[in-house]
Amino acid sequence: MKYLSGFVLFVAAALLLHNARQSEAACGYESCPKTKSNMINIHMVPHSHDDVGWLKTVDQYYYGHKSNIQHAGVQYIIDTVVSELIKDPKRRFIQVETSFFAKWWQEQPETVKQVVKKLVNEGRFEFTGGAWSMNDEAAVNYQSVIDQFSLGLKWLDETFGACARPRIGWQIDPFGHSREQASIFAQMGYDGEFFARMDHRDKNNRLDNLAMEMIWDASESLTNDELFTGLLYRHYSAPPGYCFDVHCGDDPIIDAKSYDNNVKSRVDDFLSYVSNVAKYYRSNHIMIPMGDDFQYEDAQVNFKNMDKLIKYVNERQADGSTYNLFYSTPACYLNSVHEGLQTWPNKTDDFFPYASDSNSFWTGYYTSRPTQKRFERDGNHMLQTAKQLSVFADLKSEQQKEDLDYLRQIMGVMQHHDAITGTEKQAVSNDYDRLLYDGIIGGASNARDALRVLTNLPEGEFESCLQLNISECAFTQDSADNVVVTLFNPLAQTSSQYVRVPVKEENYQVTDEKGRLVASEVVPVAWQVLALEYRQNTTQHELVFKASVNKIASYYIKKVDKVESKENVLSTADQKPMTQLEKNLEVLKRFKKVHSMQNVETHADDDSETVVQTSEIKLVIDNNTGRLKNVEMNGVSEAIDQNFAIYETYESGAYVFRQKEDVDLKFLEDKVEFTVYDGALVKEVHQQFSEWISQVIRIYEGVNRVEFEWLVGPIPTDEDTAREIVTVFDSEISSNGVFYTDSNGREMIKRVKDKREDFNPDLGRQPISGNYYPIVSRIALEDINKRIALLNDRAQGGTSMQNGQLELMLHRRLVQDDGYGVGEALNEQKYEKPLIARGKVYLILNSVEESTKVERLAEKEIHLPFWKFFSSHSQVNRNAAAKPLADFNVWPQSVHLLTLEPFSEHEVLLRLENFLDHIEGNVVSFNIRSILDDLGGVEIRETTLDGNMPLSEMKRMKFQHDAAGSRPKTAEFFTSQHKPLVAHKSQADSKFSVSLKPMQIRTFIIRNE
Repeated sequence: MKYLSGFVLFVAAALLLHNARQSEAACGYESCPKTKSNMINIHMVPHSHDDVGWLKTVDQYYYGHKSNIQHAGVQYIIDTVVSELIKDPKRRFIQVETSFFAKWWQEQPETVKQVVKKLVNEGRFEFTGGAWSMNDEAAVNYQSVIDQFSLGLKWLDETFGACARPRIGWQIDPFGHSREQASIFAQMGYDGEFFARMDHRDKNNRLDNLAMEMIWDASESLTNDELFTGLLYRHYSAPPGYCFDVHCGDDPIIDAKSYDNNVKSRVDDFLSYVSNVAKYYRSNHIMIPMGDDFQYEDAQVNFKNMDKLIKYVNERQADGSTYNLFYSTPACYLNSVHEGLQTWPNKTDDFFPYASDSNSFWTGYYTSRPTQKRFERDGNHMLQTAKQLSVFADLKSEQQKEDLDYLRQIMGVMQHHDAITGTEKQAVSNDYDRLLYDGIIGGASNARDALRVLTNLPEGEFESCLQLNISECAFTQDSADNVVVTLFNPLAQTSSQYVRVPVKEENYQVTDEKGRLVASEVVPVAWQVLALEYRQNTTQHELVFKASVNKIASYYIKKVDKVESKENVLSTADQKPMTQLEKNLEVLKRFKKVHSMQNVETHADDDSETVVQTSEIKLVIDNNTGRLKNVEMNGVSEAIDQNFAIYETYESGAYVFRQKEDVDLKFLEDKVEFTVYDGALVKEVHQQFSEWISQVIRIYEGVNRVEFEWLVGPIPTDEDTAREIVTVFDSEISSNGVFYTDSNGREMIKRVKDKREDFNPDLGRQPISGNYYPIVSRIALEDINKRIALLNDRAQGGTSMQNGQLELMLHRRLVQDDGYGVGEALNEQKYEKPLIARGKVYLILNSVEESTKVERLAEKEIHLPFWKFFSSHSQVNRNAAAKPLADFNVWPQSVHLLTLEPFSEHEVLLRLENFLDHIEGNVVSFNIRSILDDLGGVEIRETTLDGNMPLSEMKRMKFQHDAAGSRPKTAEFFTSQHKPLVAHKSQADSKFSVSLKPMQIRTFIIRNE
């Protein structure tokens, strides 16, 4: 611990100084250094970019372990930075990742904590960004982004108070930037954001047009949702030759009487660089970052040389130099720019896809590690479930709080731009899985504790099954007789959904809590799933029934004597046993009795088609190809061909998707063998496309969407050929190159093939990758008559390369690294075999005149479906009454319960959203007094989106557009557009009225008794 002795000395000195005289310095913008109006003000920003996992695990980075992989130890960075800041009140540093800092803070003695609080209160140690991690912006869902900002900002507020609140988004490393992220910053009251990655052509265009900084209109539905946004000139590292960190080899500044004195040359070169930077920015302020990945581990080296640089640059002012160099922060820089009263160009869409050169579009990570992307969604699902149940049951024990906080924190880690993206080393990916699994188990424990209070099963097991995606559940593998399935609905409104429970091939009846019989049926699990070597094959069927749940409902499963099956089997005329994989023969034998069930005629005039239909949807399968041929729903009929295809690539990596030049997408052309299971509740088409690609198409009675559950892998590769698998939906819709993709699961953005808003992309080498966009929840296209939308269950890359065609990338197995740092090929192995992935895509076909509200509703159910808990019927206590819960059905249908969670010892956070946009919906008004009463609330106050600042205190910088025609005369600010709600239970009901504009989110803190 080479830094420890010096650190302790400086702590002692600082405490003595602090006790001798209280500092008069203020935090925030008041603490910013003075600038000079007649000079170029150079805001030098010391920072360290510390990935929350990438080449090493989170703990390995923090403790400095595994230096053979990468020399990085975050604990030492914070140690030495604090030590150096104490030496000189002019020095500054920004800390970004709250997760690392919180870990460091827990280990510090009280004397150190007091020193750091002083530094924070004087604005010298400034938190920027402030979330638990620096999140990705492509693959994340907005709910999880908000959660992890709320977590980080709450920790800062509780630890340091208002002086620690960040005002700037610092998204310097994500690989492209979303409009919704900017909207989130604006709704949290941030003044601006800065980043470092932008398409190389976009950046060159902006350099030529003084447009490196802009006003981002971050929402088409929300007004005043603008955010000042700036692009750093040269990534986020120090100027070339001026990296003074111990990781670098650049020359130090040598002064005094030394033969090697280099002050003049070092200052000359620095000012030459600065003068060039200044040419591309509009104000007389420029920001120069001084730092990079995991720098400042010996901060003395950095600060000593920066001190000298400042000294000798500013000495030249006496000789007429117009450069003024000083320590600063992004917030202080933006404050100076805001005071300059200039106008700025406009930005309306987003910064996807990001290309670092003509052959490198960073669009592969939209899909990389598909099973981990799905697991992250499971983590969010459990987090929302556990948070809501913790509120309803008023869970207070220290263990319960610890388990919930741990899951919150791990979900914050999972949003990191090398976690949810899949751009980490395999060993790190494994560690993320471990952390998330532990977090989910803790959340499930909280949920169990809550349900024992809230239901009539005070000793219920309430087990969660985390492998339902392969139809496996330990609780039902031996018997589903006398099993209770308790369903929790995280949505605000009562929802009706189909539930599937893995069972043996037996006969069951399902009843609800009132003893009423619920229609159900048993359907076979696809043989390709049963053939998975690591799956326990004790349950080869699934029990299907439809459940309607307000918040919590239990359904009872009981085995009954065999009755005549109502299930029919439709088979193609030349259906044969699927023998292409010898290892599956034994599995196929188990289905002999199923295949011999009564055949029924196809619903077509000849044998060329097989029709599968419910009262809502009609599907036509082409018997000659075995693929989907036509879909009819919502009064619309459209020829839709769905298939799988392969990109054979070589230079693709975890980040980048690179198609081989002159190699076309290869569609699977072999005839698809299929079987149709025709039940009363669900119709299923089981398809086998190749030895390693299969699918089940499902339609449920009364459900207005088609479900495609795909199974892909193990993907074959060889030395020079990787394969990236897509599903393609072809229709006859005349979309004219236009399609729509979601922004982090929220608003839709119009895309035009081969086009960008502000520049002409370089698509000569990668025309397909350059048209790929992140699809977090939905992609759609339309013409004047019809609209088709695909919804997915995890983040994926997608595009529309042909009129009427939608494409989603499902899985990737690669053979080499792409050269952007991860250092290994994306070649995932599970159970010592290449990864097999399974997931779902949903199709909605509609008239273009109909509202897309139905897609919004489907999105919510897909993102937050019922969570299933399993218990034994013997645990039911008929004398234990279920606790009444708050009824959110009193709200309008478009109101989404975005968050309900314990916030502090006596407070609950409630976050409400109008999930319809300005085209789909209108302002909705309702009263939340009943919810306050149901939750035992005494008073309620409204905050910014993150929940940590009273909305009444929000004052956010406003910048003037170029189009305004003139500069503002004084600095302008945004404040809340409505009167923030603050009310006490003693007041009239009218004080609890809430209105939500389309896409508006409002956040409240309810204080309990």
